[in-house]
Amino acid sequence: MNIYDISKQAGVSIATVSRVLNGSPKVSPKTKEKVLQVMEQNGYVLNAFARSLGLNTMRTIGILCADASDIYLASAIYFLERELRKNGYASMLCCTGYHLEERQQYLQLLLSRNVDALFLVGSNFVEKSALKNSYLKEAAKKVPIFILNGSMAAKNIYSILCDDRQSILELTNSILLSGSASPIYLYRSLNYSGKRKLEGFLDACKSNGIASPSSRAFPCPPNIMQASVFLQDLADTGFYFDACIASDDELAVSAVKYAQASGRQVPGNLQITGYNASLLSVCSTPEITTVDNRVEFMCVTAVSLLMQVFDGKDIPAQTMFTGNIISRATTHI
Repeated sequence: MNIYDISKQAGVSIATVSRVLNGSPKVSPKTKEKVLQVMEQNGYVLNAFARSLGLNTMRTIGILCADASDIYLASAIYFLERELRKNGYASMLCCTGYHLEERQQYLQLLLSRNVDALFLVGSNFVEKSALKNSYLKEAAKKVPIFILNGSMAAKNIYSILCDDRQSILELTNSILLSGSASPIYLYRSLNYSGKRKLEGFLDACKSNGIASPSSRAFPCPPNIMQASVFLQDLADTGFYFDACIASDDELAVSAVKYAQASGRQVPGNLQITGYNASLLSVCSTPEITTVDNRVEFMCVTAVSLLMQVFDGKDIPAQTMFTGNIISRATTHI
């Protein structure tokens, strides 16, 4: 039982429940009595953690991510926590790893702490199988769930994401129009976001008459140096490519390292692009052309939409926005 459950049973907004718990005079005696009655009937007890923060309600949001050491995920966590603080909410973070069982356990842990909502950061939380996603749908019966950079259609689950397919499609089109004719695509995962990016690359290649585009998409090792060696091995087989379009900035750095080690000129005879507009893209020499998938905007939007849910307002189940291409020294675009 949390303030979200109380608001549903009492037929009032979460903001109203919060005002009752805070002793606000803005709530009518009748409404206050109705809320207090629901609390009493359900044995609602204020959380000790909330008391230690000097709050009268939990006012805490759970955040789940796979790996907080990941540059992209770490940025998202920072922006989420910042926006939640601005709105008077604390956060509880759990790093789940990439295994389904661990994600399920950590989600239940957060629910047991009476969090008021959940943010799932990263598309790896969306599985192909409906059965594997069932635990999220069950959790959404208790609290609102927001998936950042992933999408799932279910009641009380909201998706906020960049249109990765369109962003990669536009980037690939730009590379091909700038003179490259033999691009390759490098990726590390085919989660929801990963598949959308791959679709964008394949569709752009097809529309530009590139033969067998699927044969130009390569899964790469996760390590930067290993991915660089992978590219050298690929070139040694005689496979020709004049552009590396990477699914993230780390793989783009790998391509830069390969080019430097092999003596290829960037962007002279090898154009390189990344994705995420992370610090890696500007720390590289030369600086890397990348896609800004607007992680700060995504997090600000997600928290704003959550506050609207708490106020009893209807919001769209999916909010999608476009990424921006940032042209730098590794391309001609």
